[in-house]
Amino acid sequence: MAKFALLVELKAKPGKESEVEAFLEKEASLARKESGTLSWHAAKIEGEPGAYWIFDTFGDEAARETHLNGEAAQELVEKAEELFSVAPKVSKLQVVAQK
Repeated sequence: MAKFALLVELKAKPGKESEVEAFLEKEASLARKESGTLSWHAAKIEGEPGAYWIFDTFGDEAARETHLNGEAAQELVEKAEELFSVAPKVSKLQVVAQK
């Protein structure tokens, strides 16, 4: 059961949307390898060009911290200046209800 989550807000630089989507596909493959990452979703906001979100969930704080210090997070930091017009905004969440 998910108890913790991350919400990451991303804003692609104009013209970089396809590169951002390819990058997010790669990030998903890295997250799949993390046993503590229960779910990982990347989405774009309809009607807002370049606006993307990542939402992922974890069973405990240790798993979330492992993810935050893992390969996917490191790559996000490394690619941020190249792909995004503003720094990614990462919010730590506590899950209060779920299906």
